Amino acid sequence: MQSRLKLRGLLVMTLLPALLLYSFFVIIPIFRSSYYGFFEWSGMGDATFIGFQNYIEVVQSPIFWRAFKNNLIIVGASVLGQVPIALGLALLLRKSNMFQRFVRSAVFLPMVISTVVVGLIWGYIFDLELGVINTVLRNIGLESWTRAWLADPDVNMYAVSIPIIWNYIGPYLIIFIATIQNIPGEIEEAALLDGAIGWKKLIYIILPNMWGTIKVVIILCISGSLKAFDQVFVMTGGGPAQSTEILATYMYNNTFLVYRYGFGSAISTMIIILSLILIAISQILMKRKD
Repeated sequence: MQSRLKLRGLLVMTLLPALLLYSFFVIIPIFRSSYYGFFEWSGMGDATFIGFQNYIEVVQSPIFWRAFKNNLIIVGASVLGQVPIALGLALLLRKSNMFQRFVRSAVFLPMVISTVVVGLIWGYIFDLELGVINTVLRNIGLESWTRAWLADPDVNMYAVSIPIIWNYIGPYLIIFIATIQNIPGEIEEAALLDGAIGWKKLIYIILPNMWGTIKVVIILCISGSLKAFDQVFVMTGGGPAQSTEILATYMYNNTFLVYRYGFGSAISTMIIILSLILIAISQILMKRKD
């Protein structure tokens, strides 16, 4: 009994500094932002209490819902792009050798690079005149396929989704590899004796043992996609004509360009609410009996 109490006390003392820092830099700012959403405030001078007016304006804004639609495109691209690619690479790179360690490092490398730099790199790749994509298309005789990838409203949201997918495959790959390596060897040996090999092993052994991790990764994908900002802001700034506006750039533009801090706080609060709703829906859809 005393050893358990000592262990709990040790865990509390270990986690307390991190919890205090997280509360100070994340939890408290979230509540303060929600609080300022009830005020009309330019960032200077006195704030005027206006009740739910900012939140009502956010909900009634067509630009907000256009930005949310664009965020949903990024969410879909991330979930359908990052998760399958990371899972597929994790299955291919289960064993540890020199080549596989090199591939892991190469996939994880984008996480080391600044997201701003990633946005700049892909901005040059998508450039109309000097971009790699259009240059390759011209050289192989497909000049009719070239286009202003970041200016064409028909494709620009899909274009800005590509660097976001590429940027965040690495951490999910590491998570999946760690999960696969922690599957008990006895289970795999028993499955092998029962004839579960190839796709059967994947469907009946590996994926069920990874299901909890996959759900966590999808939560991270959704929350990360709704907070996407850097790459889109660097590549397009939300333009042209707000065709690539997302929730974070809409919040930034209203807060720091027109100095509507109360309205921007209301937008940030709505981002959190929408994130929780989408995460809840995803968990309901992925719920299964053990």
